[in-house]
Amino acid sequence: MNDALQDPEICPLGVDGILVRFARNLNDTANARALAFRDQVEAADIAGVTEVAPSLVSVRIGFDPSATDRNAVTTAILTLLAEPMSGDTPPRRLWRIPACFSPDHAAQLAEAAQLAGCTVDQAIAEITTQQVRVMAIGFAPGQPYLGLLPDHWNIPRQSALTDTLPQGALICAVRQLIIWAAEAPTGWRHIGQTAFRVYLPETKQPFALQPGDVVQFAAVSDTDFATIQRDGTTNGGARCEVLR
Repeated sequence: MNDALQDPEICPLGVDGILVRFARNLNDTANARALAFRDQVEAADIAGVTEVAPSLVSVRIGFDPSATDRNAVTTAILTLLAEPMSGDTPPRRLWRIPACFSPDHAAQLAEAAQLAGCTVDQAIAEITTQQVRVMAIGFAPGQPYLGLLPDHWNIPRQSALTDTLPQGALICAVRQLIIWAAEAPTGWRHIGQTAFRVYLPETKQPFALQPGDVVQFAAVSDTDFATIQRDGTTNGGARCEVLR
């Protein structure tokens, strides 16, 4: 079944918002289209628009009702949707983030790898060789959903909750990787650990990652990870390259 919509849906969302939806369920093409449309709307600088917020397969366009109205914004949206739109918009930034995959820092990696039909070494290789897109930010401040992993990573949730996982934990969930924003319970599996803070409330840009960025994880040893944890100046040893 193809979940992508041939014609995006335009739906009212509250008194000051419009939702443009590109699919009913998550797929890579729809996410790429949503992020490309986000860029189109931002570049168009539509009068009265106050927010352009992408999610996994949709974009919310917020507007100021005192400066414009729904019909005017909808007309502008339809004009943009009629223009040729590439689903291959290049990423804005490339992040390289160290992650530790040893048993002490990845308690459920072996279980997740078995469910995905691969060895632990193969799982680490797949996770670290692929550049994964920041598909959306959500659930907790700055928390990224990264993907998509190959099909065989579409593994089920646990039957019970893990009471808590630490900030920076690397989680596997439905072909996506998530960097945990704060200590919290989860029904997904802990497959690695970073020292990367996705939420930096003390800074001018509190969300470290943005939809459309790409992330590549680099496997590090326990010893190197301990050194990274002690260094509070590099945000977990992450390096960011601006691409556009």
